[in-house]
Amino acid sequence: MTTLIRGRLLSFKRAPQSLTDSESYSYEHDGGLLVGDDGRIAAVGDYAAVKADASEDVTEIDHRPHLILPGFIDTHVHFPQMQVIASYAANLLEWLNTYTFPEECRFVESDHAARIATHFYDEFLRHGTTTAVAYCSVHKTSADAFFAEAMKRNMCMVGGKVMMDRNAPQGLLDTPEMGYDETRAVIEQWHGKGRNHVAITPRFAITSTPGQMKAAQALVEEFPDLFIQTHLSENHDEIRYTCELYPEATDYTDIYARHGLLGKKTLLGHAIHLSERETDALAEAGSIAVHCPTSNLFLGSGLFPLKALMRREKPVRVSVATDIGGGSSYSMLKTMDEAYKIQQLLGERLNPLESFYLMTRGNAEALSMETEIGTLDVGTMADLVVLDAATTPAMKLRMETVKTLPEELFLMQTMGDDRAVVETYVAGVAMKPVA
Repeated sequence: MTTLIRGRLLSFKRAPQSLTDSESYSYEHDGGLLVGDDGRIAAVGDYAAVKADASEDVTEIDHRPHLILPGFIDTHVHFPQMQVIASYAANLLEWLNTYTFPEECRFVESDHAARIATHFYDEFLRHGTTTAVAYCSVHKTSADAFFAEAMKRNMCMVGGKVMMDRNAPQGLLDTPEMGYDETRAVIEQWHGKGRNHVAITPRFAITSTPGQMKAAQALVEEFPDLFIQTHLSENHDEIRYTCELYPEATDYTDIYARHGLLGKKTLLGHAIHLSERETDALAEAGSIAVHCPTSNLFLGSGLFPLKALMRREKPVRVSVATDIGGGSSYSMLKTMDEAYKIQQLLGERLNPLESFYLMTRGNAEALSMETEIGTLDVGTMADLVVLDAATTPAMKLRMETVKTLPEELFLMQTMGDDRAVVETYVAGVAMKPVA
């Protein structure tokens, strides 16, 4: 069965260079997107032209006048932290010890992990996010629940069993051997099954001994094509403590470099407070600094120099993310609204074309997945989000004066949230909540 989805289509070809860079994206005012029975985009373009080439029995769905984009991509979230979002704390380390670690201990129970997995996927789909990169808990049960639910919904997801063997409650500790063995088991059981991708996941250097970092390095050498995810330089207290634990390292980034964890598939959450040496090291390794604006503001961690990193002589690859549950919103729209404000505070400009590029194709490029997700190109999976810029009375009133596509995008970024999401499709199938 083929499906023809009609509406205004927007997809990026490359990073926009300015607000007037219309060559950076493809836009169809009355577009048609044909989805084959394999869930991939079979044709895209002017509706009349696509319709003329489609079979007579094609199923049509009309989303006019709404805007259809590739589904949003979130490159850093914590699956076990849904029930600690909006927890009051002074800073990262207090927040982890007071709320997060006790909550993650509950994920040893498979029923609890499965229940939260259902809510996790419902919530992200409700906000138009079709792919996320997630930390599970230290327990293999949490990774099993995460990947099993992804398969049920045919979603492209990245996740990993967290490795941590110190500086956490006993119920959250593994050992170097257990971290290696259980991660290896998760890889064998889930990687490449459905649309699942496993990430090697040492939580961060504070919670991993040198022995465990070596175990992570062994996994990287054994499975060089896998993603690696960890945290880097989120706040100053964390940096000081980390460097005390690894006195032989030049700096925080050097800890990961010494253990072979920097590369083109390495996602480094936060990476706010970096020296020039560290920034050069990330650029040379091709690693990705993941910007988590709502989390950085909520925990008072700092202002991520997004534009400065992008325009360096040695640019650093960047992506954007919600960081649930340190982050305060599941919405990539709200995430980019806060990213915009952070750049304003730094004396920079982040235009709406750049924002929508980052949460679609830009994040796909960070994951080296742009031939599969993040665009409306023929051959890619039909993971889509349908957006309504007039979904609330205030937005509808503002839309009366909107004259251009960038203005409409900026309105959705500034005032939009899950209410702006009309529909979310995964592989061409409209997704409804399960829970």
